[in-house]
This record gives sequence, C-alpha cells and structure tokens, in this order.
Amino acid sequence: MSHKSVNVQRRQMVLGGTAAAAAGLLPSVGLAADAVKVGLIVPMSGPFASTGRQIDAAVKLYQKQHGDTVAGRKVHVILKDDGGVAPDVTKRIAQELVTREGVQVLAGFGLTPLAFAAAPVATQSRTPMVVMAAATSVIPRRSPYIVRTGFTLPQVTAPLAEWAFKDGIGSAITFVSDYGPGIDAEKVFVKRFTEAGGKVVDSIRTPLLNPDYAPFLKRVKDTRPQALFVFVPSGEGASVLKQFNERGLSADGIRLICTGDVLDDDLMVSIGPVSEGVVSSHHYSAAHDSPENKTYVEAFGRDNGGRRPNFHSVGGYDGMHLLYEALKKTNGDANGDKLLAAMKGMSWTSVRGPVTLDTETRDIIQDVYIRRSEKVDGQMWNVEFDKIEQFKDPGV
Repeated sequence: MSHKSVNVQRRQMVLGGTAAAAAGLLPSVGLAADAVKVGLIVPMSGPFASTGRQIDAAVKLYQKQHGDTVAGRKVHVILKDDGGVAPDVTKRIAQELVTREGVQVLAGFGLTPLAFAAAPVATQSRTPMVVMAAATSVIPRRSPYIVRTGFTLPQVTAPLAEWAFKDGIGSAITFVSDYGPGIDAEKVFVKRFTEAGGKVVDSIRTPLLNPDYAPFLKRVKDTRPQALFVFVPSGEGASVLKQFNERGLSADGIRLICTGDVLDDDLMVSIGPVSEGVVSSHHYSAAHDSPENKTYVEAFGRDNGGRRPNFHSVGGYDGMHLLYEALKKTNGDANGDKLLAAMKGMSWTSVRGPVTLDTETRDIIQDVYIRRSEKVDGQMWNVEFDKIEQFKDPGV
C-alpha cells in the first residue's frame, strides 16, 4: 500500500470515515511520501512553557547535529503549542495533526493529563506517540502506540526513598502536587521508605495550578519530621524552596529531599544558593560527567543564549534519536506498526548515560542518580554522587 493510501486510511479512522471525507477534511497528502512529519505538541506558553521550550530546543539541536534527512526521507517537525493545561486542546491538536497535516509521528506531551488525552488518537490512527516529558507510570498502557523517552516518577522516587533511610532519615512527610505524577511519587515514596524501616507521618497534596504553599508548609513545621520529600512539576521548585527556607523549616533542622523536577537544571541559576545541600534523585543532570553530555551542554548553551539543558530537553533529544534510528531500521518506511517494532528494545548511549527502550513496557530503562546541589564555579549544579544502574520503572 502506498504512503498516500495509508495516510488517507488513517485519517478516515480518526475522523469517522466517509463523513470526514464528505466534509472535505481530507487534504492533499503529496508531501507525505517525501517527508516524515512529526507533530510536536508541547506547552510553549502558560505555566509550563519552560518544558516546551526545552524540548523544542533539543529537537532543533538534534536536527542541526544530525541533519533533517534520514534513510532518504526528510524529517519535518511541526511544532504546536497546547498551553499545557487543557487536555481537550491537546487532543484536538493531535487529531488535526493526524487528519489535516498527515503526521506519521506524534511527540512531546508536557503533562500526564495531556498525554492521556492524545492516547486514543494514537491508537485509532496507529500513529507512534513519543512521550518526551509526562511521567505518570501508567501512560504507555493508555495506548499500544506510546513509547516514552523521558522517565517515570516511580523510577526516580524509589531510589531516593531507600537512600534517605540509609542516610539516617527515620521520619518524613510527603509533599506533592495533586495530579498523576505527584500521586505516583507519594505512593512509591511511602511504600519504599516504610519498607526500608522509616515512618511517613503525613502526606500532603497541593493544587497543581496557582498553589499557595504557606498553609501546607505550616503543617510540616508544626509536625517537625526529619525530612520533607517534595515533588512539584518543573518550574514550581523555586517557590517551594524559597518558602521552605523563609518559613524556618530549614532552620528547624528539617531536611528537604526531592525528585529532580524541583531542582530543574534550567532554573538552577535563578533558584540560587537557597538550594545548597538539597539532595535529589533523577535520571539526568546537566553536571553529568560524560563526554557526550559535556558536548550536549555546550552545544545547547551556544544555541540558546547560555541556558542549561534540563531533563525534559533530554527526553526530546532522545525522542528524536529513537525516531531517526527506527527510520534507519525500516529503510525510511514510516508505517506506524513498523516504526513501533523498530523502536522496541533499542539501546544507545544517551547524554544521560546508557538507556534501553523496554520491549514489553515501551518505557525507558536507565541509570538513576542521587545528586547534591553544590556551588561549582560560582553557580549551583546538581552534582551526582551515587547511582542505581539500569533501573526500570517499578510501577506504583
């Protein structure tokens, strides 16, 4: 079957067949045979815009370094801003990309509810969907066409919970944003920390949008645990750290430990010395000591006004690598099922370290690092001091 007929068939499936055709919604797809179109849906505006900007910059950098042609096919990325907060908007954009733009791959997805919204579109149209950012464990189970090149919250939380107890922390409070990844992080921290021998004395969930952390931090201050475990999405960490210190929790001897989202590399300069000594766990740090990462950080900074790449950028960069290598394996055939089969089980040396796309779960297997925020050459960096090798998503 030709590229053209395959794409028309996919579009009819998503829009409801002949009714869509009759409505004139099926465009000319002459370009489809020449270019592999990637619909990149990320928040470029709104409260989570830093996620979209990082992914977009990494995708552009990958194509700058590796060219826009692979296996004889041009790879054309169509960037769409979904604003990051409205699942119905993300779903509509995904539908339009598949039906009107003729994309063969969907990618991006800044937050879990947005990935959930697009999943049925991927399934119905048999379109591979590369989740580069959203981190709830269950996401790949929402569609057999989803692969993930970022991480999961359970994957980076479990090692920190076990490390905390070994480091002498006996009691803790969990403090998470009240949506999928936060609930994952809470459940996994409680499970792993208590199994290790620790005690979780309270679990606090804060609103995802426009949160006022003051009343929640007062609860923590009054309870006085040995540590506060925090997960908030990228961009919220500075506010939590600032208020944690301003309200005297640090002075009371309460330790703050967190997932790497809180200490986003992109924001470490603006967060500043208030983060010093905070221990976190994550799959990537801009300070990661490898030749591949040093080259990546330099190139990213050069192209983006000196900004550091963060973990979301790496999800985007590796998402493009996965697509390019899959196209090489299929000799340029962008059929969704063939691309998906080529992606499963792929291993490579990422800027974060060695990674493998799990054949069964379609999630990424990777090293998880324990890091400490330290001043290096006058700026704060997440310096890795321990790692858990090739750690799979443990689920919730």
